[in-house]
Amino acid sequence: MSDRASSPDGPCVIAQHHGAVLLLTLNRPERLNAWNDEVEVRYGDLLEEADNDPEVRVIVVTGAGRGFCAGADMDDLSAAKGGQLPVTRHPRPRTYPLTVRKPMIAAINGAAAGLGLVEALYCDVRFTTPTAKFTTAFARRGLIAEYGMAWLLPRIVGYSAAMDLLLSARVMLGEEALQKGLVDRVVEADSLLEETLAYAQDLAENCSPTSMAIIKGQLQRGLEQDRDEATLEADKLMDESFVHPDVTEGVDSYLEKRPPVFQPLPARS
Repeated sequence: MSDRASSPDGPCVIAQHHGAVLLLTLNRPERLNAWNDEVEVRYGDLLEEADNDPEVRVIVVTGAGRGFCAGADMDDLSAAKGGQLPVTRHPRPRTYPLTVRKPMIAAINGAAAGLGLVEALYCDVRFTTPTAKFTTAFARRGLIAEYGMAWLLPRIVGYSAAMDLLLSARVMLGEEALQKGLVDRVVEADSLLEETLAYAQDLAENCSPTSMAIIKGQLQRGLEQDRDEATLEADKLMDESFVHPDVTEGVDSYLEKRPPVFQPLPARS
């Protein structure tokens, strides 16, 4: 892949393999990793490659420098005033990260604002620090709840909390984000990446890639299903799982007190 989308410190998104864990680092630290078209395309390319790579089982996303992602690049927002921003056709929908089958874990090392917060919420699990700052930002820029945020945020923190965070666009820190359920774990800054990677490595080593992909799909569909629909689907998937080799391996490895050797997730057909 070309590195034309670059910062002074290299490509605008850096990919590093840690065994079966792929670490993606948003790499525009001089702009607090503000999002632009180049980041959009490269990030999507790397996610698509990872989703189809049997060697990758878990994806971790973080930011270089002091921020996770400060949102849309202000140069782009400035150009958008008055509706003059040229229409850019991207190869994937904005919500593409939600379709990635493999677990995505965010290590939110600093500011996650606007679109940056959206990208963090597109991940499945979120780690952060006590001093990381979170804001929806939209209402303070004359914008609306973009990129599916009005659908996603209340399903994570509840309707009232989502209304507060979207209407006020106020800044909150890591501990409040944890209390509201916006993030799942708060750790000290100097151990954030280490602990996030350790969590991801545990998933990669001990959990079935097929099971994790199916569970992600169940949870997403379950947001729109009633109880009976979800139960019927679970019954069907359970019957299918009993004939999958991973069930045999999961049971045998437990009884034999050894690490499991699960099959990789195949590339999309």
